[in-house]
Amino acid sequence: MTMKFSRNMILSVFMIGTFAIGMTEYAVTGLLTQFAADLDVAVSATGLLLSVYAISVAVCGPVLRILTVKYSPKSLLIALMSIFIISNIVAATAPTFEILLLSRLLSATMHAPFFGLCMSMAVDISPPHKRTSAIAAVQGGLTIAIMLGVPFGSYIGGMLDWRLVFWFIALMGIINLIGIMIVTPDIKQKEIPKLKNEMAIVKNKNVWMLIAVIVLGFSGVFTAYTFTEPMLREIAGFDVTSITIGLFLFGLGAVIGNFVSGSIQPEVLTERLIVAMTILGTVLIGFTFLLANPFFTYVACFLFGAGTFGTTPILNAKIILAATEAPALSGTIAASVFNLANSIGATLGSLLLTNQFSFRQITFVAGGMIFFGVILMFVTHKMEDKSLFRSAEKAYE
Repeated sequence: MTMKFSRNMILSVFMIGTFAIGMTEYAVTGLLTQFAADLDVAVSATGLLLSVYAISVAVCGPVLRILTVKYSPKSLLIALMSIFIISNIVAATAPTFEILLLSRLLSATMHAPFFGLCMSMAVDISPPHKRTSAIAAVQGGLTIAIMLGVPFGSYIGGMLDWRLVFWFIALMGIINLIGIMIVTPDIKQKEIPKLKNEMAIVKNKNVWMLIAVIVLGFSGVFTAYTFTEPMLREIAGFDVTSITIGLFLFGLGAVIGNFVSGSIQPEVLTERLIVAMTILGTVLIGFTFLLANPFFTYVACFLFGAGTFGTTPILNAKIILAATEAPALSGTIAASVFNLANSIGATLGSLLLTNQFSFRQITFVAGGMIFFGVILMFVTHKMEDKSLFRSAEKAYE
């Protein structure tokens, strides 16, 4: 494969795109009050901006990817980023809450296909021993958005105008679009993907086990993460500044955990994932106990972020490497499943809180779900076709 630009340059362009998408997904959490005041809706109604986005990513992403499976990756990336730019301009100029909600739906449709294409292309342009790190690089844009983009967006929205946040995101999208057009290689597909072959993924037991781990286990992360801010406020007694520091440390842990996990070689992904999820489950169960001390609160936030996004690239890598029959669909499915887990976890957390569960009980449930995911990983380890991961190492040797 001949590339005019270096692998690192291409991955950097992908990271700019995933940074922008990560910011548009998560920055909304810090702007709900501003939306409610400016668009004359209840704060509770603004929560739809989060849930509609996550559900739309999970449902619309695979459908859109199936419909576009025959298009070249570069052309599709250009089209998807164009949709992203338009959707954020619509959000920035939305005269009503309904239009803002529509813009979120439009933006969500391109989320999973874009992530999936970037991860698949990152794998294609990387030698076997660097495939996990390539996926981590793509995911890195999202984690940097959580660390820097989300606090920045919340600050701009609170101090100036929430519409400026979407204008900024649209600008990032334009920069990324230019980068994609110039830097991304126009990889000619040796064989046009056949939908029938790609859909054979539904018979892949390795992929289904990993989906079960994410939906039934990893979703526990979002059950607890949804209420991180109120837990810091009510249990730790933090003010706005201290909460901001705590959330920043969560993001810092996310960035570090993401790139550390990217150095893991394919043949030991499962073992490392079991260890990472065990640590994450322990952190969640002990989270509220650590909030009794300011120093340990910051440590807990960091570990929470590191554990959450230290496991994500590993799970993504395992799905993409396991789904050999669906190179075009695998990345999109991985991104969609994580958003489904996001929606399930957040909904479960809200239901528990509505039914008078304490924050400590909620974190216990969240940690228990993670440990259930660990059990599923042990089962996966016994069932999975390990040659799929050993082959990458052999190719390197």
